[in-house]
Amino acid sequence: MKKSVVLLLALSFVTLQSYKTSPVVLKNEIEVNASILADKFNIDNQAILLALTGYEKLKEQGLINNQRYLTIVDFSKPSNEERLYIIDMYNNELPVQTYVAHGRNSGTLFATKFSNKQRSNQSSLGFYITGMPYKGKHGRSLELFGMERGINDNVKQRAIVLHGANYVSNNFIQHTGYIGRSQGCPAVPNNQINDIIDIIQGQSCLFIYAEDQSYLNKSKIISNVPTTS
Repeated sequence: MKKSVVLLLALSFVTLQSYKTSPVVLKNEIEVNASILADKFNIDNQAILLALTGYEKLKEQGLINNQRYLTIVDFSKPSNEERLYIIDMYNNELPVQTYVAHGRNSGTLFATKFSNKQRSNQSSLGFYITGMPYKGKHGRSLELFGMERGINDNVKQRAIVLHGANYVSNNFIQHTGYIGRSQGCPAVPNNQINDIIDIIQGQSCLFIYAEDQSYLNKSKIISNVPTTS
């Protein structure tokens, strides 16, 4: 618990001004890497470009301790597709690709509505830093810290965490055509939650993406990143 409080306090000191510093990796290098990874892993090019941009900025600020893994949740895809990607940045591998739920009020098959408000039961877009695992009402779960003020910084108040759920499964898809929905948490299959937590815990970067112009306009982390066709 003490570790969680210290991490939360440390992350709270990050201001919007800190995101205006130049990234360590040149912009064109990020774009090249994004194109390579998008082709290799069949990830949306815009999603990976934004994810890499934010990853480098947060890493430069010293906020990413677990730099090996970058997690992308692509809500531009329907929930009956495996749209959570965990990229091994050291080895250019994809150790995990799986299903992930969105909030029940964000949509049914597709997530189209997003909120930072309590009791909205919607997903929040943007960049997160992972915390430490704990055992809660959903079993073993992982803390998340929202890094974007006014976009996802109410995750603690909303109890938004990464957890497993029995409604995130092929069996559920076969009966309904889509996976079940959460109260806003990025829930994953129960049979994969432990492996996912083991590799991305301890201050790794998680990015939740959607084709949402409002987010693109508000985010300070990925400002000035061109959209791709």
